[in-house]
Amino acid sequence: MKEAHAETQRRRDCRQEINEISGVIVDRAVKVHTALAPGLLESVYQRILAYERRKAGLEVETEVPIPDEWDGRKIDESFRADIIVNDQVLVELKALESIQPLHKKQVFTYLKLSKIHLGLLINFGASLLKEGLHRVVNDLPE
Repeated sequence: MKEAHAETQRRRDCRQEINEISGVIVDRAVKVHTALAPGLLESVYQRILAYERRKAGLEVETEVPIPDEWDGRKIDESFRADIIVNDQVLVELKALESIQPLHKKQVFTYLKLSKIHLGLLINFGASLLKEGLHRVVNDLPE
């Protein structure tokens, strides 16, 4: 019984930490979007967001290779995630007029392959960032 309770608490703590990290990510994205507005290349937003997240004390990796397996073999660098924060939140950036369903599927696939539970799809091409922000979940702890 104690083990089940401990596991439940661990999952709650994990979920809370992931949600706190995603809150910081969204706050910094809003700051950058407000200051720069739409119209820049995705790579510009990526570099500035990575800087802002590091400034917030988060561990940030950019252009992270995500391996895939095919026919029992590991295929290195099949995909690259734009940003991974604290090994817990994957961030995919776009600078498009609109997000398509394919973009959300892309994030979900990255989550499955990387075994990360939460992804944020952030489109800096949207007039308002809240219209360009999408949360994608892969088996987020209860």
